[in-house]
Amino acid sequence: MTPKIRLNDVKKSFGEKKVLDGVSLDIAKGESVVVIGGSGTGKSVLIKCILGILLADSGAIEIDGEDVTHRRASEREAVNKKFGMLFQGGALFDSLPVWENVAFGLIQGDHMNRKDAKAKAIETLAKVGLSAEVGELLPVELSGGMQKRVGLARAIAGSPEIVFFDEPTTGLDPIMGDVINDLIVSCVRNQGITALSITHDMASAKKIGDRIAMLYQGKLIWVGDAKGVDASGNPFVEQFVHGRAEGPIKMQVRR
Repeated sequence: MTPKIRLNDVKKSFGEKKVLDGVSLDIAKGESVVVIGGSGTGKSVLIKCILGILLADSGAIEIDGEDVTHRRASEREAVNKKFGMLFQGGALFDSLPVWENVAFGLIQGDHMNRKDAKAKAIETLAKVGLSAEVGELLPVELSGGMQKRVGLARAIAGSPEIVFFDEPTTGLDPIMGDVINDLIVSCVRNQGITALSITHDMASAKKIGDRIAMLYQGKLIWVGDAKGVDASGNPFVEQFVHGRAEGPIKMQVRR
């Protein structure tokens, strides 16, 4: 079966710095894969290359078997309609009410009339446990956890086939983080979404992922079942998973 997302030897450099150095990964339809790794290891660059925000230097990126590696954003409209995105900081529009934030892509991208878009937004907010009344509030009136829920609602409002989750639990307390994890699992499974997430939060990674892949120095050094990450046998993965200062991963300190 053709993978929903296929990365084949993807490379991306910025000047002399190799950020992605031959990344290969297949993600099946309906599968949830989480990429872990330290700050600056290229996790966000990987997602940006798949989205077409950045162009890979070489290798191939396929969506449903279609090579989109070197297509610019203007040439990717049909492919991009398959995508949803939950941004790390929420990225909500402060001046728009919650419902219009959720419906933004429906109105601006799909040209849905505002009445239908609002109804869809309220319906989607209910899926993440938020009432219609919340839809009338401004983002500034919401807690961090509620803002994450709104971001999740916006990510799934257009019924995307693929959703990218960028550090979905960052800035949340452990309980609210777990609530967001549960919502992600529920939305992905109930809607048959293919998910690619990046995170530092191992509790989140193990809960929302079917598989986990670790990115280190531009390469995927381990890919395996999420349930087996604690017993990976890989010293780099074990150091990261358990948060140990000592190990093969050395923090770079400027002198």
